[in-house]
Amino acid sequence: MPGIVFHNVSIFDGSGPLPGVSAVRVEGSSIVELGADVAALGGVADRLIDGDGRTLMPGLVEAHAHLSWPSSVERLVPRLSLPPEDLILTTARNARILLDHGYTSAYSAGSLSKTIEVTLNSFIQSGGMPGPRLIASSIEREPPTAGAFDDGKVDPHGSGPEAVRAFVRECATLGAKSVKFLLSGEDALKPGSSQELLYTQEEANAAGDQARISGVWLAAHAQAAAAVKMALRANFRVLYHCTWADVEALDIMEDKRDEIFVGPAVGIIQATLDAEPPPGIDMTDMKRSAALVLARQRELVPELRRRGIRVLPGGDYGFPFNPTGHNARDLELFVRHFGYTPRETLEAATRLGGELMGMGHLLGRIKPGYLADLLLVDGDPLQDITILQNRHRLHAIMKDGRFHKEPI
Repeated sequence: MPGIVFHNVSIFDGSGPLPGVSAVRVEGSSIVELGADVAALGGVADRLIDGDGRTLMPGLVEAHAHLSWPSSVERLVPRLSLPPEDLILTTARNARILLDHGYTSAYSAGSLSKTIEVTLNSFIQSGGMPGPRLIASSIEREPPTAGAFDDGKVDPHGSGPEAVRAFVRECATLGAKSVKFLLSGEDALKPGSSQELLYTQEEANAAGDQARISGVWLAAHAQAAAAVKMALRANFRVLYHCTWADVEALDIMEDKRDEIFVGPAVGIIQATLDAEPPPGIDMTDMKRSAALVLARQRELVPELRRRGIRVLPGGDYGFPFNPTGHNARDLELFVRHFGYTPRETLEAATRLGGELMGMGHLLGRIKPGYLADLLLVDGDPLQDITILQNRHRLHAIMKDGRFHKEPI
């Protein structure tokens, strides 16, 4: 079948450069052949795209997506609460913005609506609107307390193992693939609360058991060491933050390293430190907390890597001071704060991202049989990873073998 051939490109495969390979054939939704040049590829092509030395690489994976968090590089919203119609359209726009910036896949870390991401995903999959390949989530679950994350906007749900089971079952019935629980508090919202547990181990175990039965994945906001251990013992798959994980927690994480993923969400931390709030907005406590968290993450993340635990970029984007569209800044922060090389960071955002999406055999590499989610980048991100923060340096964006952004 004739297809599309990229040639005269430098290739980053998802694990590293591919020396001696400068041509890639795409047919339908997949990569079918690699070669030294066009002549080395069999058959003809409907379209030849001369990369002129640009870098061809897999699309990026956002490991901590909040598509319904309303602020983006195109529109800043001072609060999370929006009228339903506005929320729906804003979420759809954020999906398109994420794809515009080279993120061809996204793993949701929670939504402001039980069904909005599931519905959006059906439109994306049908070609009805642009957006990344999406692991859709339901609303974040936390116990019904006066200090709720979005007080008055979260549907009430009871306490105890059976209530937790019912919530997981409902999310699965509605079509969510990821279900997120806030197992601990968050100092940025309430000083000192990161050490507070919001669930019992029995409740977490019930969530894990029901997730296995219902065929969904569990994600946890877990700051306290006890929250991290609770999630691990209950077989949660994705652990966000893990800031205060102790040696016991790290040992359990290492034992489960082939089953779990960790997202430190450094983007929101750096954004908090950099933020210049308008008059009347006091971020003193948030900035104090962020400084402590970043200092801890600089120690934690290298230790997680040493233990072979999969750590992925994804920085809680969608807030006014950390809008969707700035996601690729996480890549720079992994290099700046955690000692990653650009190559190691790109591997985490592509190959490991494909594993996070449950598609490690199809996503995040440039290999025959893999899906054609590709970026053609003006420049070499292995030399300067910050160029991926400039969407104008993305010469072409392809998802499923179709161009979202056509090469000029």
